[in-house]
Amino acid sequence: MIDLHTHSTASDGTYSPSELVALAREVGLYALALTDHDTVEGLAEASAAAERLGVRLVPGVEISVKFEGPGHCHILGYFVDPASRVLRETLALLKKARSERNLRMVEKLQALGVEITLEEVMARAGGGEVGRPHFAALLVEKGVVRSPEEAFERYLKKGAPAYVPKARLSPEEAFSAIFEAGGLPVLAHPVHLRLPPEELAGYVARLKAFGLSGIEAYYTDHTPEFTAFCLELARRYDLVPTGGSDFHGRNKPDIKLGRGFGNLRVPDECYHELLARWQARNSG
Repeated sequence: MIDLHTHSTASDGTYSPSELVALAREVGLYALALTDHDTVEGLAEASAAAERLGVRLVPGVEISVKFEGPGHCHILGYFVDPASRVLRETLALLKKARSERNLRMVEKLQALGVEITLEEVMARAGGGEVGRPHFAALLVEKGVVRSPEEAFERYLKKGAPAYVPKARLSPEEAFSAIFEAGGLPVLAHPVHLRLPPEELAGYVARLKAFGLSGIEAYYTDHTPEFTAFCLELARRYDLVPTGGSDFHGRNKPDIKLGRGFGNLRVPDECYHELLARWQARNSG
């Protein structure tokens, strides 16, 4: 098994990067990618742990991009150099926008009568990037709601009274930053775009023109039929099929590392094909 889509405390997961690598070894993963949201701050710790524990680590990042459709679009960057100036400057802009968003969400919650401060949310994040899961966890802790799902439903989801839109790059900007860092851009969880099959195919074709290298075919929320369709898109557009659980630890307790809801199996070949594509792109 491999897992090419995971999150640590550097963004909105509950395992530190080194704990995540240790868990990957414990459950017997062949390879692991750390793909925190809009940050590469956890990669140094993860790389050190991977070298110490003998785990194959793919340094990655997950970037939110603008999408004019019913769902949302994220791009995974694999084999990125976390020291890349362009990538770090791009992510710094997103971090600044995220901070402004978090403050606005706190203000909206306060206006709704919820006693909450930005400092409390930041403390809940433990020094990582603050995201809506941290708001949800704090609302549960305060007894405002009974579960994170209720927090999203009542306050935090798109259209809810405390929701604030997230700053996003254009696909071209995200691809450029990933390429500048020596990485490969891959379309994350295409099911979340919520497009009919042929519209999804058209969108994938557009991203391919920008330099898309892969598509996340194996994913926790994908049905066998949707996985098969993504594999067909990979063949049609010469993309590497990848896969991952989208593991967040206790923030998504039903999702297990490497196994998703229990039936996820990402073939080792996905790692080898991705590595070969990256090596071929960077050989010159």
